[in-house]
Amino acid sequence: MIKHQLLTAALLLTAAASPAQSSSSWNNKQCAVVLTYDDAIDVDLDNVVPALDSFKLRGTFYLIGSSPVVARRLPEWRSAAQRGHELGNHALMHPCDGSLPGRGFVTPDNDLSKYTVSRAVSEVRANNVLLSAIDGKTARTFAYPCGDLTIGGVRFYDQLQNDFVAARGVRAGLQTAPQVDLTNINSYMINGQSGDYLIDLVKQAEKSHTLLVFLFHGVGGGHALNVDLQAHRQLLRYLKNHEKDIWVAPMVEVAANIKAAQPGVPATPLR
Repeated sequence: MIKHQLLTAALLLTAAASPAQSSSSWNNKQCAVVLTYDDAIDVDLDNVVPALDSFKLRGTFYLIGSSPVVARRLPEWRSAAQRGHELGNHALMHPCDGSLPGRGFVTPDNDLSKYTVSRAVSEVRANNVLLSAIDGKTARTFAYPCGDLTIGGVRFYDQLQNDFVAARGVRAGLQTAPQVDLTNINSYMINGQSGDYLIDLVKQAEKSHTLLVFLFHGVGGGHALNVDLQAHRQLLRYLKNHEKDIWVAPMVEVAANIKAAQPGVPATPLR
């Protein structure tokens, strides 16, 4: 009960933080929802893109440049970008900090704790070159592999801020536009939750005039972190049915809107 009361109070405080200002940042709607999909896996193209296209919704796909699914299905990724989906940068090799607990899956070659900052930056920039060759765009966003921000205590993204509109992290939370940290945007990682849970998050965002970012991996299989196809489709149907109140757009567009509203920060041309 106490936990529920604290959550309600937090949402009310967030809603009180300039709803008109947030509404203008959300394309004059009540809230913004960004659908992000990590790791460049087959189900992105087999399940997710067709589902999004069927509802005329657009998402952000964070691609690992070294993924065989990128190499094998380049024309399909290019076609998805041409239909308005964002191809985001999830690093060339998806390095994660293997020194942290529970990171037995990290190989020595891809252990971020053994990287130098310059190596991490170079690999991310190399992936940008690859992505630009696929979609012809220069404006895009980044997603931290495993949500890891630092190498030896140094935030490597500090050297990449001019390369991206924004970066997405893995910390959960709803935020109004002025509260959003464009170097580490909040997101809700989804793994097995129901369609009702997903829709309830959207309803909270509507009430509090905030940004809601979903972080998906597998959709209908294909990854250890997974959401049921029906639950995902239930979410898309709700978003489509309430599109007069909810702005659903790729991360690069939403982040550019937030950035444009920040004083002293030049707008980023979306090309």
